[in-house]
Amino acid sequence: MMTPPLRMLLSKPNVVNRVSMGCLSTTLERVTSKFPPAFSITSQSPLLQQQYRYKSLTKTKRRQREKMAERERRVAAGLPAKPKPPKYIPKDTPVINAMTRLERDEESVSFDVASAVEMKEKITSQSEQEDTLRFGFDGLAMSDRVRKLFDLQNGSQREVVSSQKRRGMELFQLREGDTGSSAVQVVALTTRIQQLQTHLARHRKDNSTKRGLDNLYVRRRKVLDYMERKDFESYRRVVKSLGLAR
Repeated sequence: MMTPPLRMLLSKPNVVNRVSMGCLSTTLERVTSKFPPAFSITSQSPLLQQQYRYKSLTKTKRRQREKMAERERRVAAGLPAKPKPPKYIPKDTPVINAMTRLERDEESVSFDVASAVEMKEKITSQSEQEDTLRFGFDGLAMSDRVRKLFDLQNGSQREVVSSQKRRGMELFQLREGDTGSSAVQVVALTTRIQQLQTHLARHRKDNSTKRGLDNLYVRRRKVLDYMERKDFESYRRVVKSLGLAR
């Protein structure tokens, strides 16, 4: 009986698979017999087995497993599963030196009255001073005709607004020449806002001025928020004096 040629045998897929698997198994047997493995994972410690098991995990899954292990360790130690925040205050903690609503309202009214009296005294002392002259000529000796020439009534709108801004800032100054405290900044921003509001009342289609006015609103709100956090008494005094809606 004649044996079929090799080309005909290799054309059949089942014969090719059988031959390739036999060659592969024979090659693996030869390699393992000549070069035995250096170590076996099953013969190592359980910790090493766990490391090899988690070696293919992503960073996110590995981080999640570490968090779960940390929670299990805390629970086993008798601690809560999640640690408390640094400034955590339990709900059942009693409030010390708490004031009733009536006491708080009375304290607010008394503060408003004292602030109004203090502000009225400042306005009175400011009105007793000499009239503001143009170009900073206050306090100079001059005749009545020259003083009338440099009177602020003859000045431009810019000079009038600048004078109003300076006089308003003097009411809230912490010291002479103070131009950077929060209350003074709020007064300066409010003066500029009022000036732009007057301009927009006449020129309603001035969109660039409207954008600038919105930016001033944001700046004043940020300064007031800072004052509310850091210096609440000064914040209340400024809001009450300027009539701001907060």
